[in-house]
Amino acid sequence: MKIGLVSDTHMPGHAKALPQALRKGFEDVDLIIHAGDWQTLDVYEQFREIAPVEGVAGNVDGNDVISRFKQKKLLELEGYRIGLVHGHLGNGRTTPERALRTFEGENVDLIVFGHSHIPYDKEIDGIRLFNPGSPTDKRRQAEFSYGLLTLDDGLSLRHVYFKDKF
Repeated sequence: MKIGLVSDTHMPGHAKALPQALRKGFEDVDLIIHAGDWQTLDVYEQFREIAPVEGVAGNVDGNDVISRFKQKKLLELEGYRIGLVHGHLGNGRTTPERALRTFEGENVDLIVFGHSHIPYDKEIDGIRLFNPGSPTDKRRQAEFSYGLLTLDDGLSLRHVYFKDKF
């Protein structure tokens, strides 16, 4: 199973449409996971044209997005338990710490989060933490980014970087 990972699209504030590099990268995914800060449900509709979508709401999302997605989710895919949260909830000094504590005691294999717009991939106490970065608002990063997750005989993650958000 191939899954596209994305967060912090902040649309339409930072882009009017999904970047072409992101659309092309998600052409053959079976599922898209969005880790919050969509800003509008129109973003969901754009992703839904590509593949089925799962997600959570972030700190800038309105009640319509929160009602549709909630702020925390646990997915079971291909035998893996994947925690999904934006990263702004709970206690912890850093976004990865908050994401990890959100799923404390829940026996997850992977936590996908966003919020910081900083690509992140690290294993802590046997749990992989992954932030895909942002495809539309790179902030202080050199490039825009998203992630790809493959679930088969193992769990394979990688960031994909690109320069142009159009």
